[in-house]
Amino acid sequence: MKDLRQLIIDSAAGKAKAQAKLYQLLAPKMFGVCLRYSKDETEAEDNLQEGFLKVFEKIGSYRHEGSFEGWVRRIMVNVALERYRKNHVMHPVEDMAAYEVPEFDDRIISDISAKDLMKLIHELPPRYRMVFNLYVFEGMNHKEIAKEMKISVGTSKSNLARARGILQEKVVKVFGEIENNYSA
Repeated sequence: MKDLRQLIIDSAAGKAKAQAKLYQLLAPKMFGVCLRYSKDETEAEDNLQEGFLKVFEKIGSYRHEGSFEGWVRRIMVNVALERYRKNHVMHPVEDMAAYEVPEFDDRIISDISAKDLMKLIHELPPRYRMVFNLYVFEGMNHKEIAKEMKISVGTSKSNLARARGILQEKVVKVFGEIENNYSA
């Protein structure tokens, strides 16, 4: 990936052509990341643009260790988190018993396309969608999510549990009781 390394170096030097190439290379995939954390396409586009501004502002600090795409992805997620924190007030929830739902059975979703599942995830309330995405797609634990979203660990856990419960209800509602096909 010598070409990518040179694009990064040239972009850090402020070369517009290199920045444009880097944008063209990564924007489609990063738009998908932004869309996952946004309420709609307009907000995703705003996050993408703001994210790339930050990428080009901070690209000189990239140490060429690990995945550059992963580094850019993290910036995009952080931009989405910042926007979310500005626009949503999080209320702590400590009574986890009120949000306990059964574990989501992966066999239930085996017949659902990724596109259909992403649509259902996107319909989650923003705070649940944010926690769900950070936990499932970014692999963060509840302590990390709590720190990033400035909420308690208990709130992170309850939001994830509630997101799973809502998704489970939506899957059953939209696709029927698929789990009946998997009697144990």
